[in-house]
Amino acid sequence: MLYVDIPTRSEFAKLSGARADACVSIYLKTTPVTQEVAASRIEFGNLVKEAQTQLQDAGFDKRRLASLLDGLNDLLDDDEFWRFQANSLAVFATPDSIRTHRLANDLVSMVQVSDRFHLKPLLRAITFPHSAFILALSENAVRLVEMHAELPPETVKVPGMPADAASSIGKSTLNDRSFSGRIHGSEGQNVRFQQYVRQVDAALRQVLSGREMPLILAATGRLASIFAQTCSYPHLLKDAIADSPDQFSEAELASRARPLLDKAYAQEIAGIRALFDKRASENRTTTDISDAARAATFGGVQTLLIDIDTVVPGFVDDEDGAVTFVEQDDAEAYGIVDEIAARALASGARVMGVRRDDIPGGNELAAILRYPI
Repeated sequence: MLYVDIPTRSEFAKLSGARADACVSIYLKTTPVTQEVAASRIEFGNLVKEAQTQLQDAGFDKRRLASLLDGLNDLLDDDEFWRFQANSLAVFATPDSIRTHRLANDLVSMVQVSDRFHLKPLLRAITFPHSAFILALSENAVRLVEMHAELPPETVKVPGMPADAASSIGKSTLNDRSFSGRIHGSEGQNVRFQQYVRQVDAALRQVLSGREMPLILAATGRLASIFAQTCSYPHLLKDAIADSPDQFSEAELASRARPLLDKAYAQEIAGIRALFDKRASENRTTTDISDAARAATFGGVQTLLIDIDTVVPGFVDDEDGAVTFVEQDDAEAYGIVDEIAARALASGARVMGVRRDDIPGGNELAAILRYPI
C-alpha cells in the first residue's frame, strides 16, 4: 500500500473556505523510510512551537490555544501515524479540528498561522502530483499499478477486473466462432477485444471514480486503440507506453511512465504560457498582485499560475479586493497570493501551483483574465 492521500479539488475547496480564530498550516518534509522519520517528528515539534509563539504574541485565548496544541501534540505522539509517511506532510489544524495529507511532492517545511489555511504548497500536489495510475493491458493479463514520486509502485486490487481477454467472455480462446458463426478472424477478435475492454473499463470505474490522477495505458496494437476509444476515465493521457506490458515489473512500468508524465505537464504549462502571450495583446493578463486580487474578487480570473514556494503576507479586502501588504508575517496576516487563488477557485478559475520559472515574467503570479483591464 502506498501512503499518499492527495486531496481532491472538492476537499481543497473545503479547506480553502475554512475560517477560524486560529488556522495553523504546517508543511513538513518527511520520508517513507520509517527508520529515518524521527528527524521529521522533531522538526514538526519545532514548527508547532513556532505556531504557539505566534499565537501567544497575538494574545490568543489560552484555552483555545491549549485545545489546538492538544490536537497537534497528539499527532506528534502517534507512533503509528509516523510509521507511514511519504515525501511531505501537510497538517491543517484549528482548536476544533485537524486534517492531514501525505504527499509525494517534495515541499519546503514551513508553518503559517492566520484565520484561514495557507494552501499554496498543496496546490502543487494537486496540479502536478508526480503520481499516476498505469493500466497494463494485454490479451493475456491486466493489472492496475499506482505510482508516486520516489515511492515504490504497487499493483492495486480492482474488484471485478477480468483476468484476461478470453476468460472475460467465458471462453478458453478468442479464436472460436460465435453461435451464429458470424464472429471469426480479425473481425471476431476486435469484437472480443471490445467486450474485454468494456469489462476492464467498468471495473476501473469503482477505483478511479472521483479521482484526478492521470491514467497511463501500457498496451500495443488493437487493444491500445480500442481502450483509448472506450475509456470513460477523463484523465487518460494521450501518450501511452507502446510496449507489451507483460514483460515489465511494476518498477519498470513506472520508469517508462515518468517521462510521459513530465511531457504532459510540460505541454500543459506551455499551452498556458502560449495563451498568456496571446491574451496579453488583448489586455487580458496581469502579473501584478493588486490587479489580480481585484480581478479574483469580482470573478474575472480565468486561469492563474502561482509560485508555491513563497509567501507574501498581508490582507485582501472582502468587498473590493484592495491589497494591504505587511512586512511581518504574524498570526493575523495571511498569504495574499493564497487568498487570490482561493477567490479565483471559488469563481471557477483554473488555478495551478508551479515553480517560479514556469510563471511568465518570473513573478509571484500570472493571471489570464476573462475580460480586458
